Amino acid sequence: MLDLSKAVRTAVAGVFCWGWFVACNLADGQLNTVSVHVGIKKIEGVRQAAGRSTDPSNIAVWLKAMDPAATAAPVESAHKKLQLVQRNKTFQPHFLVVPVGSAVDFPNRDPFFHNVFSLFDGKRFDLGLYESGATNSVRFDRVGVSFLFCNIHPEMSAVVVAVDTPYYGVSDRAGNITIANVPDGKYELHVWYERSLPEDLKALTRTVSVSAVTSDLGKISVAENPSFSQAHKNKYGQEYAPPPAPEYSRP
Repeated sequence: MLDLSKAVRTAVAGVFCWGWFVACNLADGQLNTVSVHVGIKKIEGVRQAAGRSTDPSNIAVWLKAMDPAATAAPVESAHKKLQLVQRNKTFQPHFLVVPVGSAVDFPNRDPFFHNVFSLFDGKRFDLGLYESGATNSVRFDRVGVSFLFCNIHPEMSAVVVAVDTPYYGVSDRAGNITIANVPDGKYELHVWYERSLPEDLKALTRTVSVSAVTSDLGKISVAENPSFSQAHKNKYGQEYAPPPAPEYSRP
């Protein structure tokens, strides 16, 4: 006699195994490496000014999921050690994109004091004076762009962009960006570049679809603000004091 309960259990087990097999293969097929190419747009009628950049590096692109199919992946970078090192009176690197909630260390590798601060959009903070070999840390717990400076050295500047998505990348010197492990789905594409005007960047925002056949998002031309300058005031809103004259030039 046929054991119906055993037959049912066998059938259910078979369906479960098949479903698991299909789900695993679909999951594998849903992850894509997205590629984007960025370049600096030439502005008609504007002469190439001194200091104007044609280097397409340090342009950020990120994708925000717009539908449930684009399931968010774990944000591993939020637990990764991130640093902006102060060395030779510069921040290294100059530009950093982090998932919101990430902590960034600011080690001082110079043989003198620094005072890192950010009093603009994004995360506002003031680390105060700290000596060579010391490290301070800041958690970037809100989405936005933070412009960083040193209150002692006016030539120092950096930018941290905190994003609420795990899908982001920064261009290399050839203008290439890759974003790994992006599931199939619809996304809102965002672009940020330090030398662009906010309205020009906003105009680049658009909806894109990502799949195995649409993982190359093509080229994006980014306009540079011809009036861009890194000049800034100190943390008190005042001009930096000029450096002292060398001993041999004093009367």
